[in-house]
Amino acid sequence: MSAKIKRREFITLLGGGAAAWPLAARAQQPERMRRIGVLSSITSPDLSADRWRAFHRGLSETGYAESRNVTIEYRWAEGHYDRLPALARDLVRVQVSVIAAFGGVHTPLAAKAATATIPIVFELGADPVQLGLVPNFNRPGANVTGVTQLNTEVAPKRLELLHELIPTTSLMALLLDPTDPTNADTQSTSVLSAAQRLGLKVHVLNASSERDFDRVFASVMQLRAGGLVIGAHGFFTARSEQLGALAARHAVPAAYENREFVAAGGLVSYGGGISDAYRLAGVYAARILKGEKPAELPVQQSTKVEMFLNLKAAKALGITVPLPLLGRADEVIE
Repeated sequence: MSAKIKRREFITLLGGGAAAWPLAARAQQPERMRRIGVLSSITSPDLSADRWRAFHRGLSETGYAESRNVTIEYRWAEGHYDRLPALARDLVRVQVSVIAAFGGVHTPLAAKAATATIPIVFELGADPVQLGLVPNFNRPGANVTGVTQLNTEVAPKRLELLHELIPTTSLMALLLDPTDPTNADTQSTSVLSAAQRLGLKVHVLNASSERDFDRVFASVMQLRAGGLVIGAHGFFTARSEQLGALAARHAVPAAYENREFVAAGGLVSYGGGISDAYRLAGVYAARILKGEKPAELPVQQSTKVEMFLNLKAAKALGITVPLPLLGRADEVIE
């Protein structure tokens, strides 16, 4: 799929989009058509249609519907971060009223580098202050605000879940993207601290391209690691299905942040409620269209977390899932 997707095609993907208005009603009550730019590092929209439905739901809660009173310019980086700066500049060129930036830390950073005037709404699983996107949560103070969700903060929980599922193992592996050292250092520190508390040893592995994946899984096997924790990062999120399938193929008990990973064969996921964060981002984009200033909209923190379990993967790995853990799962995939 190209980096630009036709608006009509994507509306069909989302289930038809907004219903057509009667011609007479439109003639009697004309509305000003606004324009939102969506910038995403995600590979393709069909891999995460539930997130985009949530974004549209947030818009509708504040009175906006695509094709009725707002148009949306979609720009997909297809998992290639180097495309983001040009795509962000293109949204500036077509003069969108607000940019909604999704898919990891690189996306809002590219948007911020492209414009100091067009409002930007981000969705992140990292600390926007640490990244330099905003000076503080309460009053962002410029043209950038958004929503954070719990992903990097709950990385130790993924290790704990694997330990609960495989209590006899003493060695785990942690996969990180070294091209984002701030994110990698934060997760490495927290996971290694949790490992010490649990009496586990963790070997850190790195991957920054798809070519690294086979080597990573081969290393897990050579190390005889009992499980693999995949660090939360947009690069891995864009390849959730591929990583889940690789975990299943290599018979590696693995944990990541989202449902797509588990549905593709991964064992377990634990992370922030991404759909909820996308909905909140939609609400913020709509509020800005109504005239509110991003500098005065505090960064929201979505505290919802979700856990998904793949029971079929557990059985293939010879893992008996404890009943209490099954009861805590938001969804069990069989």
